[in-house]
Amino acid sequence: MLTADQVIDQQKNLQASWFGLTAKAFEGYEKLVELNLQVAKTALGEAAETAQQAITVKDPQELWALQTALLQPSAEKAVAYSRHLYDIATSTSSEFVKLAESQVADAQVKFGAVVDNATKNAPAGTENAVALVKSAVAAANNAYESLHKAAKQATDIAESNFNAVTSTAVKATQTAARSAKRATA
Repeated sequence: MLTADQVIDQQKNLQASWFGLTAKAFEGYEKLVELNLQVAKTALGEAAETAQQAITVKDPQELWALQTALLQPSAEKAVAYSRHLYDIATSTSSEFVKLAESQVADAQVKFGAVVDNATKNAPAGTENAVALVKSAVAAANNAYESLHKAAKQATDIAESNFNAVTSTAVKATQTAARSAKRATA
């Protein structure tokens, strides 16, 4: 049985966790806004520079060369932007996962203590029921651990795939840029 002090402590912990998560969410959002502002500022400066270069173009080949020169950096910037977005999302979600893991571990310990306390005070002749409850708790803990490991593996695979796609995209734009340069030469 929980006492009033235990309930109050639990509520305080939940409130602290909630405000901690809220702060982390705002921190992630702030990073996203900063990234987007920086990208917008850089894009505006580069657009002005490109417009100045385009004005000085004298023939179609120069224009083609200018477009080709812009192709690779643009693709690389898009990949870098995606990478930054991924990093922000990953770091923010990892904070949520850490807190969730901590809460689950704490709940497992507390529930285990409740079960142990209940089994110690169980009336004679209920040994089978006590064993069944302990077995169910152990099975639930094992299931949680299995799900946690599977989620971790899925996250690792997704990150690996993201890195592979990013690498392929960069290589493809580099190849396209080289081909375009050869075509104009």
